Amino acid sequence: MFPDIILLQEHWLTPANLYKFDQDFSQYLCYGSSAMCSAVQAGVLRGRPFGGVMTLISKKLHVSTEIVCVSERYVIVTVGDLVIINVYFPCSGTTNRLVILEEIIEVMDLHTPR
Repeated sequence: MFPDIILLQEHWLTPANLYKFDQDFSQYLCYGSSAMCSAVQAGVLRGRPFGGVMTLISKKLHVSTEIVCVSERYVIVTVGDLVIINVYFPCSGTTNRLVILEEIIEVMDLHTPR
């Protein structure tokens, strides 16, 4: 038996390899992104990979699943009345950390029911 919803952070896949989620987790709808777009565009990857979020929703819930928004740091989906927010917050050494945190919290606040 598989879980209905899986939230992943730091999957470390490049944009070109995101298809592997659909391939390897065929029983799920896969919503997410890579955090390495700018690193890949800059040239050869060096050092340890980083980031990326992916939300997997069982295909049996497809009728009631809706994607709200996706960025390199978060995925927001609804499943029926449930709002699911999958977030990868920046670590303490991240440049512009407070700005990134404020932006993420603002988006989360916009999509949270009152």
